[in-house]
Amino acid sequence: MKKVALVTGASSGIGKETAKLLIQNGYTVYGAARRIEKMTDLHEAGVKLLVMDVTNDISIVNGVNEILKDEQQIDLLVNNAGYGSYGALEDVPISEAKYQFDVNIFGMARLIQLVLPFMRKKHSGRIINVSSIGGRIGEPHGSWYHATKFAVEGLSDCLRMELRQFGIDVVIIEPGAILTEWAGIARENLLKVSGNSDYKTLANKHAKMLSNADKFGSQPAIVAKTIVNAAIARKPRTRYAIGGGAKVILFLRRILSDRIFDKLILRMMR
Repeated sequence: MKKVALVTGASSGIGKETAKLLIQNGYTVYGAARRIEKMTDLHEAGVKLLVMDVTNDISIVNGVNEILKDEQQIDLLVNNAGYGSYGALEDVPISEAKYQFDVNIFGMARLIQLVLPFMRKKHSGRIINVSSIGGRIGEPHGSWYHATKFAVEGLSDCLRMELRQFGIDVVIIEPGAILTEWAGIARENLLKVSGNSDYKTLANKHAKMLSNADKFGSQPAIVAKTIVNAAIARKPRTRYAIGGGAKVILFLRRILSDRIFDKLILRMMR
């Protein structure tokens, strides 16, 4: 039977690789992003392209309606769109903090609201939310980003219980360090916001660590494979930690006290 998937943040990295792999696994795939010009390779691979800004309700509604008009169904929603707004909490404008939540949590939630009536009608469907190990640990300068990912985790846990009665699965993907645009954007934001503030000493050390992400990061295809495995599994796990030290870091977070774990994170920024 035909299955239709919507993947957000499909213009690069994890989203792009996920869209390609879903096509190979027989899905009809819609790849959504603001930068449609960066998705020509997806179009050539058979992915149907959508211009979508997850901070704009009209854009989200129009995108979902276009899929439903053409396909009459959405079986899989992969909420991958997101970015990292870094900087000391004292330095980050509240307007930027709100935008971080708009992109990483409210856009995701709105998409879920729009697809659920059709999944409930079929009594089937799967929602995969791309979180981060940052949804289970903290680090300096990442207050707002980590807050959004903790929110993704909590929202997903609640949603999973709400939707069980309708045969709809909710899965959380928790990437570690991945070789995408994410680290560069986070580093740029960090230096812009706190590189010359009273927090500059630690901020610059952190920025240096982010610039070295390629030394320990994993390819986005690894995460994409995990997402597709979660999509096609008969009974998927509720969480998948994958790539770039994810399992090791979460294990250490589980066994270490808060203060010892804080020291470990800060030591990584020397």
